[in-house]
Amino acid sequence: MTELNPNTPVLVGIGIIEQRMDDPSQAKEAWQLMADSVSAASADAGAESLLKDIDKVYVPQSLWPYSDPARLIADEVGASKAKTVLGQIGVLQQTLIGDACEGIQKGDLEVAVVTGGDARYRELIARFGNIELTDTQQTEKPDEVLEPEAELWLEEETGAGLGMPVGYYAIMESAFRHSQGLSIGEHRDKIAAMYSRFSDIAADNPHAWKPQHVDADFIRNPSDKNKMLAFPYTKLHNTSWNVDQAGALLFCSVAKAQALGVPKEKWVFPLASTESNSMTCVSQRPELHRLPGAQLCGEKALEVAGIQSDDVAFLDLYSCFPVAVETYANELGVSLDRDLTVTGGMPFAGGPLNNYAIQSTCRMIELLRNNPEEYGLVSSVSGMLTKQAYGLWSCQPGSSDFANIDITDQVKERTPPVELDNSYEGKGIVAGYTVMYQGVDKTRAIAVIDQPSGKRSVCFSDSLALMEQMELEEFCGKTVTVKQHSFTA
Repeated sequence: MTELNPNTPVLVGIGIIEQRMDDPSQAKEAWQLMADSVSAASADAGAESLLKDIDKVYVPQSLWPYSDPARLIADEVGASKAKTVLGQIGVLQQTLIGDACEGIQKGDLEVAVVTGGDARYRELIARFGNIELTDTQQTEKPDEVLEPEAELWLEEETGAGLGMPVGYYAIMESAFRHSQGLSIGEHRDKIAAMYSRFSDIAADNPHAWKPQHVDADFIRNPSDKNKMLAFPYTKLHNTSWNVDQAGALLFCSVAKAQALGVPKEKWVFPLASTESNSMTCVSQRPELHRLPGAQLCGEKALEVAGIQSDDVAFLDLYSCFPVAVETYANELGVSLDRDLTVTGGMPFAGGPLNNYAIQSTCRMIELLRNNPEEYGLVSSVSGMLTKQAYGLWSCQPGSSDFANIDITDQVKERTPPVELDNSYEGKGIVAGYTVMYQGVDKTRAIAVIDQPSGKRSVCFSDSLALMEQMELEEFCGKTVTVKQHSFTA
């Protein structure tokens, strides 16, 4: 290995923790799982003394009640001098990784850990069993809080009936389908086959929550065990977040790794972290099927290493819903026929809320250590495909310093938000749509509609006949009539 800058950041340890206990009163809380993952990461590095030298602990926020989980973790593992950072929901997980690595590169930090996780399976079993759980309460504030700059949704969207992310993603899915010239049936077959392949990858992943093959037909078609949520998405197109999982990434400088004798076969180099924090809500995006941020971030990450997307052997594209995978692959210029996940994807490997990118990076590190000549690329998403990011990894050091690149300004220039006007009445063209479900019942069709003026409306229909028609016939590109926030064919 060539002489390296002593401040070069290097990942030396990963920790992957999972619990599945029938008695939730005996199960650990989310922060305890995270603490266990940090301890596991130091053991993986073969340098448990790193724990006391941690300068910063980064945690992405989830739905647990802790105000400063990083402090609970730091105290538990003996990192008494560590500063704590909380990345609020709406902040990319890759942002935390990039910040930690940049701090080491600049000499501001010597050791840092990024960890996250959740224990929602514990909560689910407790709720089913009518068992009351008492979680740790905190009043402390983190040393640093990272906040998103804007909201992830608009009143016009929620007013039309959009709530959970699945509806937003299904609308973007319809626009992507239309852009590819696929029929509704062809498209449903395609995303079902893709996710069935993901289940096969999960079956080979020792950390997957659901490590078993699932047939494409079962994923595609609604049933009692796989209900339709928002057409064309069934439950198995959706992330599994009711999991007890945690992950940790332990970083230090090359100088620190050398001083502690961390074996070089454990070293994996973060070559680049690229991100777009431009926040344009779904209905205001000029093209619902495009992600310019994913394109530009991908180009910048690969440029750092002087490689092309085809040179990346291991790829994990954020898989909360199929359109996240499809649009990232499209912007990267990679085929949907290649393997696009190393974990098996969020429905099968598990997707602890706001922490999947840390889990997938842990798995990526395992694969790269076994294939030290290869590159690995991990994508990250925040919100409704609102923010985009990548981490590029290799067991070989880069020819240049670690690059932490924010392209937010360039993305804002390319994606000026479309003005919404929900007072409009008249003809419009459907840009994207979905049919929402409650149980087995269709409840509402929601559509983003382009007006002749260039403005947009977010409208709904409660007509069952129209909803049935919209599941059989492509409505993207179709002219509809808008009146009083609703639409008719």
